[in-house]
Amino acid sequence: MSAGIVVEPLSTGREGEWDSYVQSSASGTFFHLTGWKRVVEKTFGFRPAYRYACDGGKIRGILPLFVAPVLPFGRCLLSVPFAVYGGICADDEETAKALFSDARELLDRFRGKYLELRHVKPSALSLPAKDLYATFRRPIFDTDEANLNAIPRKERAEIRKGKKNGLASVVGGKELLNGFFDTYASSVHNLGSPVFPKALFRNLLDEFGERCRILSVFKDGKILSGVMSFFFKDQVMPYYGGALRESFSLSVNDVMYWDLMCHGREHGYKVFDFGRSKKETGPYRFKEHWGFVPEPLAYEYYLPGNAPMPNVSPSNPKFARAISIWKGLPLELTKRIGPPLSKYFP
Repeated sequence: MSAGIVVEPLSTGREGEWDSYVQSSASGTFFHLTGWKRVVEKTFGFRPAYRYACDGGKIRGILPLFVAPVLPFGRCLLSVPFAVYGGICADDEETAKALFSDARELLDRFRGKYLELRHVKPSALSLPAKDLYATFRRPIFDTDEANLNAIPRKERAEIRKGKKNGLASVVGGKELLNGFFDTYASSVHNLGSPVFPKALFRNLLDEFGERCRILSVFKDGKILSGVMSFFFKDQVMPYYGGALRESFSLSVNDVMYWDLMCHGREHGYKVFDFGRSKKETGPYRFKEHWGFVPEPLAYEYYLPGNAPMPNVSPSNPKFARAISIWKGLPLELTKRIGPPLSKYFP
């Protein structure tokens, strides 16, 4: 490591520089922003351990970290909780290695179980990686016709079907939160997962303003589906989405994502980031059917003492019985008991 590279904990006074670095870096993502830090702190009470590397006073790299709980007990360092992207963002390998070395020392000091870096692409750190997730991204073209033609014929027919069924969408903020939350809670209950607290979505809207919007789909005045999306650099990122099961036959999800793509085009965005899905699952295949090509995500780990790779994914067979029981619980009950549990699945 160069004698000029110094790794420091992030202070409030340098948050503006940090965010400017994220905006200018090719590997900086929405989840690297300090706004994500504030939302996670406020909603879940996790302790941040954000680090930046500088040389001559200038930031050359960043690593957003949180101390997160591990089931059944213990702690880990995670970059970044409740996010699909994260990890080290640096100008060069030397800076990246300095940030990693600092994080490894921090983990060893409090005897954490592992360090997880949610990189988009493999780093030069030679770390073990998990082959579980892929992301899906493609350009937004200049016209609705070009975007529609880029979608395979079968999915185009589903979009047209939804429009003929009288589905219409609205984009907004807090005025749509309650209806959105109900559709989202219903969807995650059907998947057997604990729902996040409504405060998470309220805090995201408060923190990011126009960069965080809700698109809701209605029929005859009733909300059928909704998606909370992030707008970052030139990208539209649908992130938290859900629909009522009884509306699936109306092609509600196809209309929801199509209308979001059109909204992005109208506002000058150039990339539609369909987000992360576990390989060979229903959401993974849905995105493929829209013509998106999967890009494997490089989630990398430092595992002290050659510990096994952590696996808190619902695809882990150990969770099968719990998922089955959860699906059978009343929806309103899961909306009450789910939020306290959700912090253990960051």
